[in-house]
Amino acid sequence: MSTKRNLVLAGTTLALAFLVACGGDATPTQAPTRPPTEAVQATEASQATEAPLPTDTAAPAAEAQQFITWYQYDEQNEDPKSDERVGNAYLRKTIPLFNEQFSGKLTWVNQPQAWDKMTLALVAAVQGGGEVPDLMHTGSGELVTLYNNGAVEDLTDWIKSMPWFSDLDPNAVQACTAPDGRIYCVPVSEQPQLVFYWSEHFPNGYPKTPEDFLKQAEELKQKNVYAITYFGSTDFDGEGTTRYFWMAVSSFGGTFDDGQGNMRLNTPENVNAIEFMREIVAKGYSPEIVFAGKFQEEEPMKTAEAASFPTGVFGYRYVNPLKSPSGKEYNTKTEKDMLDAIEAGDVKLSSFVAPEGQKPSCGLSVSGFVIPKGAKNMDGAKQYLNWIMDPQNNPDWVQAPGAGLPALGSIRAAQTFQTTFYKQAIEATAGLCKPWYGSLTKLPDAKKVIATAIYRLIKEDPTADIAAELTKAQDEYNNNK
Repeated sequence: MSTKRNLVLAGTTLALAFLVACGGDATPTQAPTRPPTEAVQATEASQATEAPLPTDTAAPAAEAQQFITWYQYDEQNEDPKSDERVGNAYLRKTIPLFNEQFSGKLTWVNQPQAWDKMTLALVAAVQGGGEVPDLMHTGSGELVTLYNNGAVEDLTDWIKSMPWFSDLDPNAVQACTAPDGRIYCVPVSEQPQLVFYWSEHFPNGYPKTPEDFLKQAEELKQKNVYAITYFGSTDFDGEGTTRYFWMAVSSFGGTFDDGQGNMRLNTPENVNAIEFMREIVAKGYSPEIVFAGKFQEEEPMKTAEAASFPTGVFGYRYVNPLKSPSGKEYNTKTEKDMLDAIEAGDVKLSSFVAPEGQKPSCGLSVSGFVIPKGAKNMDGAKQYLNWIMDPQNNPDWVQAPGAGLPALGSIRAAQTFQTTFYKQAIEATAGLCKPWYGSLTKLPDAKKVIATAIYRLIKEDPTADIAAELTKAQDEYNNNK
C-alpha cells in the first residue's frame, strides 16, 4: 500500500491488534541499530594502534551526541512523484541546518520507518528490549495503543514547565492525553476534518443544515453532479469511522462513548445522523465509489463530478490533479494543485452541516512526537522539541511533515498561515473539532466495530432498524473489552 496516508499508522493493523491481545509477547521486530558515534570510532582506532596517550595536553572537546528520530519520511528519497515528497524534502533541508546549529552538541540522525509499521515496531522494540529512537513522529490516534503497551514516556511535568505550553490549543493537549489523565505526546500541528467543495456547484456557500443540503443535493443531481463523495467503506480496518462517519455523527450532537470507557452508539442523535447518511445514499447523492475503498472516493472530487469532499485538512495533498466544473485544469501534480484551486476561489473550505441550533463538529488528530521508553538521549529529544516549538522553526514543521494547522495559537498569526487555504481552514474548524474515540481505549477494535455497523446500515441493509443495529455493535465492543 502507498505510504501516502499521513499518520493513519499501525495501530489499526491486525498485527498490532494481535500484539496487544497477546500482552506484547510476540517476538519483537529488530529495530534499526545506531551507528557508532565518532567518539566510539576514535576510541577503537586508538586501541588498534596502541599509541601512547599524551599526558601533558588539555582534555579533548566533547563529541556531539547522536539524536535519533523515527519519521515516516526519508530524506534520501528525492523522487518528485513520491507521495511523501513534502516531508522528505523538509528533512533533506532541515537536518543539515539543525546539525549546523547544534554543532558539537547534537547530531540528528533520522531512521525512516514504514508509516503503517511504526507503532508496531516501537511497541515490539520496547517490550523486547531492542533499540528505540530518542523521538518518534506520530499521531494522536496511536497514543492509546502506545500507552496501553507501556511504550512511551510520561511527559506531563516536563511539557507543563515549558514556556510554550500555555499557548497550545487545549483540544490538542487533550488529544495527547492518555486515559490516566497524563500527557504522553507533544502536539505540534492539528489535523482537523473539514469539507472541500467546488464553489461553482455551491455558489452560495456550503449548506449549513441537513435540510438545505438535501435540497441542493437534489438540484445537483438533476445536473448529473453528486453532492458529496466520502470515505464510506470499511477499508483499512474501519478508517471510515474517522474520515466521514464521526464528522456526521458529531455534527448531529452524537458521540461514540459514554465518557466512562464504554461504547455508546444507540442515541437519538446518532440515529438521526445515520438517517441523514442513509438518505444521501438512497437518493443517489453520492457515487457508488464511496464504498470501494483504497481511497478511490477521491476521484469524483478531482473531476468535479462530486461537489464536495469531507476529509482531513491535509487531504489536499492527494486530491490531484484537478479539473474544475468549468473545465479549468490544475495539473502540476504537486500539493499546490488544490492550493492553487483554493487561492483562485474554485475550491473552498467549510465545516459540515448541522441541525438547526447545533454547532457542526469534526474529527481532530494531532501530529507530534513521543519519547519512547528506553530512549538513550532524552535530553537531546527535549532540546529538539524546544527547537521545533521555536517561532522561527515551527511554521515550516507544521506546514510540511505536520501537514496541518499550528497547535500553538500564536503561530497562526505567522505569515506562513495568511494564505487563503489556511485562513479558511482555521475559520472552518476553530474550536469545533475533537478526537472521535473519547474515553474508548481499544481503538482498533472500536473503529472497526463502528465502521462496520454504519456501513451495514447505509449500504448493506438500508431497511435495518438503526437503533437495534447500534445496540448490537456497542454490545459487541463492550462485551469484549
